[in-house]
Amino acid sequence: MGITLLVFIGFVAIIAMYGLGLLGGAGRPFSLREKVGIIPIEGIIGDSEELIEQINAFADDRGIRAVVLRIDSPGGGVVPSQEIYQAVRELRKKKKVVASMGSVAASGGYLIAVAADRIVANPGSITGSISAVMHYANVEELMKKVGVRSSVVKSGKFKDIGSPAREMTAEERSLIQAIVDDIYDQFVRTIAENRKLPLQRIFELADGRIFSGRQARDLGLVDDLGGLQDAVLLAGKLSGMEGSPEIVHGMKKKTTLLKYLMGSVTSAVVEEIKGKAAESRGAQYLLQ
Repeated sequence: MGITLLVFIGFVAIIAMYGLGLLGGAGRPFSLREKVGIIPIEGIIGDSEELIEQINAFADDRGIRAVVLRIDSPGGGVVPSQEIYQAVRELRKKKKVVASMGSVAASGGYLIAVAADRIVANPGSITGSISAVMHYANVEELMKKVGVRSSVVKSGKFKDIGSPAREMTAEERSLIQAIVDDIYDQFVRTIAENRKLPLQRIFELADGRIFSGRQARDLGLVDDLGGLQDAVLLAGKLSGMEGSPEIVHGMKKKTTLLKYLMGSVTSAVVEEIKGKAAESRGAQYLLQ
């Protein structure tokens, strides 16, 4: 009877752990296999909040031994790219991190990749575009054609810098160029520090040009060639795992059926708007 009771208690405990895994662990069942978490970083980077939440969640999950960042992004805003980079640096204090490059991992996408312990790229991945840019439109001639004029009242001569209603002055252009140069310098120094390459060598490569994954490997910008599965196995190896690890994908936000249906209809439009908004906000680490 005692043995039977122990077996029954053990069975109930396993069922309970399975249920807790489904309820509290991103919908995944309890497993004794060691795990590698995968965080997708996709599209233009316009906001960092959700990605940082996922990074922090994996950092605190004791069941996840290592993390793979699956990057398929041309970059985006400077600040969100820097915030995600910093979150990955903090993650490395707790877990091994491997960056896996998809079709594109350029500019801000590459900045995030260099925060990882190792970078794995497909031979045909597009990377590089180490540069900074700010865009300003000038519709002055168009306004003249349609009979529209702009009047500005300002407290300082630089208050309407970048106005689309007029040409930028030489002094204004010099000021903006200084900002872009400083942001660019931050990018280059971050890469040199993380890749353990001479600063001057990075400056020679950091003129906005792009590289294939194989070229980047030969230049020291990438560590290994391979796909996502290779990155997962490398992450497991770096963290001391034996055998093939279990893969855990990032947790999706809970939503109601109505929100899901509405989201399915409007998701493409929303993504387009987000992309355009990211393009129009301040300095960018973005593949052009």
